Amino acid sequence: MSVAGEIDLYTAPKLHSELMTALSAATPGAPLHLVVDMTGVEFCDSTGMNVLLAAHRRAREHGGDLQLAAPRSAIRKVLQVTGLESVFTVLDSPAVS
Repeated sequence: MSVAGEIDLYTAPKLHSELMTALSAATPGAPLHLVVDMTGVEFCDSTGMNVLLAAHRRAREHGGDLQLAAPRSAIRKVLQVTGLESVFTVLDSPAVS
């Protein structure tokens, strides 16, 4: 799944809905693995981070994982400062479809 633009108070509900739909589409009983391509994300506030955390938590509850692929330096900095870089698996390369 690719995300672009800004993830903030206004756009986070749509992202939350799309992430939950993607996680719900997984085969029942199979681990949920989702890679979110962050290449196009220019800004992410705390609301956006909370949406990503909720999706990560849901995937983990079902034995899976949510990975963030290729976040820009500003987003990576937020992950580092908040300690979330140790929560998420952060991939250096963009997600491959």
